[in-house]
Amino acid sequence: MYRTGFKPLIDYTLALLGLLLSWPILLITAIVLSVANEGKAFFLQPRPGKHGRVFRIIKFKTMNDKRDAVGNLLPDKERLTWVGQLVRKTSIDELPQLLNVLKGDMSLIGPRPLLVDYLPLYNSQQRRRHDVKPGITGWAQVNGRNAISWQEKFAYDVWYVDNVSFYLDVKIIALTLKKFIRPEGISSATSVTMERFTGNH
Repeated sequence: MYRTGFKPLIDYTLALLGLLLSWPILLITAIVLSVANEGKAFFLQPRPGKHGRVFRIIKFKTMNDKRDAVGNLLPDKERLTWVGQLVRKTSIDELPQLLNVLKGDMSLIGPRPLLVDYLPLYNSQQRRRHDVKPGITGWAQVNGRNAISWQEKFAYDVWYVDNVSFYLDVKIIALTLKKFIRPEGISSATSVTMERFTGNH
């Protein structure tokens, strides 16, 4: 009942309230990032949602598009501006996804939507992360975020799918707020974001 009834209603209500309360932050961030990224404040990218259906995720753009002499994008570390680093550290870059929640593409709580390229790389267990809508935050995010391995992340995601409840979602929101106050796990051990998933070897 909660998963199919109350959860979507709570998602819509809180996402709308969140947008109404955070619009000054959204506006200021968009202006500052637009200056830092030469006119580009938002980042839109195809991501797989529930049952693998693809939608376009909306985030603040924290990295510029600088390329090397042959036209390849520079490494993430070199493209992440100081403004983008601050936005990522405070998780403000995730706020525009409230629009995805209003559209019904995402939930507030659920496995993070990853790259479309990863879809054929999952095993049957990992693929179960798509049995629910992806979330802005989730069980893996409050248990290590980018500082844990892909296998650990997928295990947390599938555990959440099997244990969705109102109590668990409230717990994840509370832990997310704690992470917001004391950020950690933003980067992996070797990257300013997260290494690409290359399959199960």
